[in-house]
This record gives sequence, structure tokens and C-alpha cells, in this order.
Amino acid sequence: MTSTSSQMSPLRAVDLGTLAVMAFSGEAPDGDMPYLLAYSLGDGEGGPEGSASAIRQLLTDNGIPVGETLIDGSKHPSLPLTLLVEGGQAVVRMPHLNAQCVAPPEWLAAVGERGYAYFLFATRAWPVAQPDKPVAPEDLTAFAGDEDTLLSAAHVLLPARSLRG
Repeated sequence: MTSTSSQMSPLRAVDLGTLAVMAFSGEAPDGDMPYLLAYSLGDGEGGPEGSASAIRQLLTDNGIPVGETLIDGSKHPSLPLTLLVEGGQAVVRMPHLNAQCVAPPEWLAAVGERGYAYFLFATRAWPVAQPDKPVAPEDLTAFAGDEDTLLSAAHVLLPARSLRG
């Protein structure tokens, strides 16, 4: 007789694949919105599907819902997800994840004005977007604005902190 366990397997970093974070800004009705997009290249041991599953588990294990729910990080001080903006860089930290990227000047201005960034953690792999190569704006729009990407991602308004306070 075989049985299955309803417990989730422990998260293995190798299953996430190569993770990257990209900072960009976009127009909103009330001014520029600073966005952070976290994504996997889908190159983990289980391929794109395995990476998506591992990211979903990472987010769920940290109390971050996937789907249409927008979490306001300023109202959840115990949220295990932080954003540090320092020296022209955006650094995102959560258990099992520490990622940083160079932030463009317009993003830095927008995050300075708002005090937060809209963080989108895509569970869907984006193998086209190599972290060491520029991404064409139309490719970014096609991926980040795609309904499948948005409905399978985590959405968090993430307060920006700096070393200066």
C-alpha cells in the first residue's frame, strides 16, 4: 500500500532557478509608479514549471498570497519581505532570497516621492530576460502586463527603507 503526504516538501533554493529583480517606473494617474519585478529564468532542476511551483511555495511559506490580492506592506510590519534603497540600488530580502538590482534615476525619484515600490513577484518563468542583458521595453510590457503573469504573481506595496533612516 502506498500513501501520499499532504505536507509540502522543504523548499530547495536550486528549484527556484536563477532569480532576478528589475526596477522600472511607469505612469500612474497620480504620477510615476516605481515597480520592482522579481522573476525566475525557469532554469531550476524542474524547469519552468518546477521554478513556478518553488516560487509559489516560497511566497506561501512567507504568508504572501499569489493572485489578485494587493498587500500593503506598511500595514503588515511583520511581513518577511523588505526593500532597502541605497547607493542607486534596490535590495529585496526575504527568507531564502536576497536580490539586488541597479535602479534607474526615474525609479529612484519615484520611490523617493512615494516611499514605496509596487513589488510584483512573478511565479511564471521569464527565460528571455537575462539578468546581464538589457530588456526591450516592449518585452517588459508584454511579460509584466500579461494577464497570466499578473494572475499568478504576488503583489505587494513594499515600503522603501534606507540606511539613513
